Amino acid sequence: MQPRPIPGSVVGASHRVGHRLRGAGFPAPQETRRVGVAIVGGGIAGLSAAWRLQKRGYEDFALLELEAEVGGNSRSGENRISPYPWGAHYVPIPSNESTLVRELFEELGVIEGYDAGGLPIYNEQYLVSDPQERLLIHGHWQEGVVPQLGISEQDRAQYQSFFARMDQFKNARGSDGKPAFAIPLEASSQDPRYLALDGKTMAQFMDENGWTSEPLRWYVNYACRDDFGCRLDEVSAWAGIHYFASRTGMGANTGHQAVLTWPEGNGWLVRQLRSKVQAKLRPQALVFRVEERPEGSLEVDYVEVATNRAVRLVADRVIFAAPRFVAGRVLPDLASKPPAYLHAFGYAPWMVANITVQHPPAGSGAPLSWDNVSYLSPSLGYVVATHQRLAQYPQAETVLTYYLPLSETDPATARRMAIARSHGEWCDQIVADLSRMHPGIRNAITNLDVCIWGHAMIRPVPGFIWGRDRQAALQPHGRIHFAHSDMSGISLFEEAQYRGVMAADQTLAALATPRQA
Repeated sequence: MQPRPIPGSVVGASHRVGHRLRGAGFPAPQETRRVGVAIVGGGIAGLSAAWRLQKRGYEDFALLELEAEVGGNSRSGENRISPYPWGAHYVPIPSNESTLVRELFEELGVIEGYDAGGLPIYNEQYLVSDPQERLLIHGHWQEGVVPQLGISEQDRAQYQSFFARMDQFKNARGSDGKPAFAIPLEASSQDPRYLALDGKTMAQFMDENGWTSEPLRWYVNYACRDDFGCRLDEVSAWAGIHYFASRTGMGANTGHQAVLTWPEGNGWLVRQLRSKVQAKLRPQALVFRVEERPEGSLEVDYVEVATNRAVRLVADRVIFAAPRFVAGRVLPDLASKPPAYLHAFGYAPWMVANITVQHPPAGSGAPLSWDNVSYLSPSLGYVVATHQRLAQYPQAETVLTYYLPLSETDPATARRMAIARSHGEWCDQIVADLSRMHPGIRNAITNLDVCIWGHAMIRPVPGFIWGRDRQAALQPHGRIHFAHSDMSGISLFEEAQYRGVMAADQTLAALATPRQA
């Protein structure tokens, strides 16, 4: 007998609308409006640029976003049970270098004050609750994601060696006095001995150090896929080490291993930022042309997706907060003569599913946690949307957010295959995987929605983070200032926020500078 179909749909990123940029045929603008600054892209970078402009007293801006909702891959959804993330779902405790994150967190009440020693005091409701994470290995759930069950003494010795080296990197400073690995990464040391790590893969770095333990390499591969959507044989060693060595933040009431999270993940932060600049937002606006006029202003043409009506903004400056490959299509001079750096920007595709279940899944060993991972799964497991509720009810309905980086083949092939797959095919794959973790879970599923992120995050392959291409891409293009996490080479909330703020500051400085006669 065929199993019952699972209700749900493929939702999220508007691939068909965005793919219009590959062709022509856009209508002529029917209206022209004037604005001081146009922000293209409403992800964390665009929202952060808007936040910064407004905080500096500049109000003459508009934020254009392709989707119906802002947030990029930090967006979220909600049903009658709970809000839930559609992508990024936590922020590590900010380090000393993450000054902009701490400024925002103070403003939002995430940081409630500071102790006598200067350590931030975090709002307890936003610190991830225990139990934080567990791993299914050898048919048993263990506490923590680093494999412990069934490992050999040789494995343990390699664990000790690897984590000791990561601690050395965490505490290291370069010849310039800066931390070897920092967030934002531009605060990292430029000491050549550390930058050289960007020239090899994380797998090569582990080979050189004799770290051959299968469970250790599984864990490092998990970490690379989690933060970068790429395998350890694809990721720069500098990026791979950064995952372990850059998270040095401490709080008066928490350590650096904790994270900040919300039922809707980083969608909570999107909602707070959106509320501050709501009047400036223009959603469902597909920007198809950004070009400088001879006299120095910029024309920003966009289509209102719902009506296919074109509008032209004439702006003094543009903050381009969409991914760089989009700029290569909407800036005519970049499209006609692509700069050499554009070829270096590659993006990892992901699939994220939100699965409503009648009751939380069970299992022997460690109890259901916020983050639940299986050693044998191709996915990164799932997080539980209702985990942060103060009262936990074993039989209550909940939503599981399931993450699958599509890293088993090249990104272009993975994107095509993911978009072509039907909802039913995705259901079969996801349920088969979850059933290996939780036999019989299919009967508990009442809805399953799928979102495909074709270009979810920049891929920090060897040579990209500290190479010439990224450095060239950091420069403004005339009166256009770029802002997106892909400019960092690492797709983190902190990096997106930093790029948005830096672009806003560049823009304000340029607007304050008198034009040359």
